[in-house]
Amino acid sequence: MSTNEMESTARTYRQIQADIKTLEEQADALRQQMIGEMDARQTEELATGAFTIRWKLYESGRLDTAKLRADHGGLCDAYTVRTVATRFSVA
Repeated sequence: MSTNEMESTARTYRQIQADIKTLEEQADALRQQMIGEMDARQTEELATGAFTIRWKLYESGRLDTAKLRADHGGLCDAYTVRTVATRFSVA
């Protein structure tokens, strides 16, 4: 691939990324609209025919690694798994 082709490909990539961001913003606005309607109806679940829409609270547990490291640094380090990954960016 020539330098000009690479630049054109990068430009197309950046445009698609911008389009994705716009679509995500539109999807979030629609999501907020549906959540607002469900709040107004005071319901956590709504059947619409083709879809069942749910807006429910849930609880999850996560490990506070900062606190674990502060209290038991060696233990935290002993159970920390390091991974190597690649990162792609077009700036």
